[in-house]
Amino acid sequence: MLMVLVLSLCGVALLLALAGLFAFGLRRRLLQRSGGTFDCNLRWNAPAPPDEYGGEYAGESDVEEQGRGSGQGSGGAQGAHGAGGRGVGGGKGWAYGIARYNGDQIEWFRVFSYAPRPRRFLERNRIEVLQRRNPEGEEELALLSDAVILACSLHGVRVELAMSEDALTGFLAWLEAAPPGQRVNVA
Repeated sequence: MLMVLVLSLCGVALLLALAGLFAFGLRRRLLQRSGGTFDCNLRWNAPAPPDEYGGEYAGESDVEEQGRGSGQGSGGAQGAHGAGGRGVGGGKGWAYGIARYNGDQIEWFRVFSYAPRPRRFLERNRIEVLQRRNPEGEEELALLSDAVILACSLHGVRVELAMSEDALTGFLAWLEAAPPGQRVNVA
């Protein structure tokens, strides 16, 4: 009797785990069905690289509170904030996600989430590209092997996006294809 109960509970747990995995896969398929998606790691409020004197760049500050509402739509979702390892090359703070082009904005979804809404909205006219670099140190382990990191400023918040070379080409082309009159800064 006890053995049947244990086996039943194990079976239910296995079915729940499989249903969860199925839901992740289904959500990803639904996000990708409209096209215009790419894998994109994101680090919100990323640390500025040290300048030649060992400090941070002038003008870079921790504007997390100002940027928390920025770059978000009506969903009001909170961002993927980095915890420790705040130096450039630190592998912490990266969140794996899927980005989807939607008109003049990019919707960014966390991969390991069941939320149907985007976690972040990146508006084309608010993105300023600061630099492009390759992963360093622990980032090489935290990111996909072919990732290129693009450091941007969005509403005064430093945001880093890591994507493949092909996705980066598409992203930069999307930025440059802004309608006439929109300010676009692509480094």
